[in-house]
Amino acid sequence: MKRRGTDAVEIPIDGVLDLHAFKPREVKDLVAEYLEECRRRGILHLRIIHGKGSGTLKRIVHSVLEKEPVVAGFQDAGPGGGDWGATEVILKPQRP
Repeated sequence: MKRRGTDAVEIPIDGVLDLHAFKPREVKDLVAEYLEECRRRGILHLRIIHGKGSGTLKRIVHSVLEKEPVVAGFQDAGPGGGDWGATEVILKPQRP
């Protein structure tokens, strides 16, 4: 998966999405596309790293997750996963 725009960034599809290299305006579409691609590949447990900062990225991520029908649930990551600087996501499996 590649970042849109002039500065292409290759994003591995491995269940961990680090948003530190992205601007807030890029995050909404990126997260939605990443969720769908993970689900297509059978990756149903994800971690989205948005950082602790001002909370802007976290709010955007949670807003996307709340609206996506493929999301079964999400919560702040635990102490070993970034605490409130990351969100753990569970996706619904694809139907055959």
